[in-house]
Amino acid sequence: MNRRHIFSLSVIPALALMLPSAATAQQKTLKEQLAGTWTAVSWEQVGKDGSKFERFGANPKGVNVFDANGRFVVIYARSDLPKLAAQDPMKSTPAENKAIMEGSIAYFGTYTVDEAAKTITMLVETSTFPNQVGMEQKRTVTVSANELRLTNTTTLTGNTINYVLKRSTSIASR
Repeated sequence: MNRRHIFSLSVIPALALMLPSAATAQQKTLKEQLAGTWTAVSWEQVGKDGSKFERFGANPKGVNVFDANGRFVVIYARSDLPKLAAQDPMKSTPAENKAIMEGSIAYFGTYTVDEAAKTITMLVETSTFPNQVGMEQKRTVTVSANELRLTNTTTLTGNTINYVLKRSTSIASR
């Protein structure tokens, strides 16, 4: 055998050994995949009896932002929230307040990721629904390049909430 043939036979196994490690090195952690801005596609609450409810309507407006340092912010609102007749939030009516409270939520805090279980745990620091403050909310996570699916089974009502979001490069793009 000539040297070139021997060399090419030894290079092929060496490359084969290197490929899996190169692919593994390129695979991102769940936390790395989660980091970024995600806009709402759907938000659905499933009751213990199987009933379904879209608190923010069929076309929810919302954003979930996860930063690489473990901070998050979540905002959801119905697309048909009422405008305030008085043009002043300090002069809103009880009916306007009720519609806005029932049709929106905003909260932020810190999060941790359990890579093996494919879950995130969100610790709520502040919320427009004060009962959430100090709560740890656990969500199962499925993430692809452009889609994020979250399932929350740790709600105050005992129901399950399913979220579908799409990756966004800009909050204004929605």
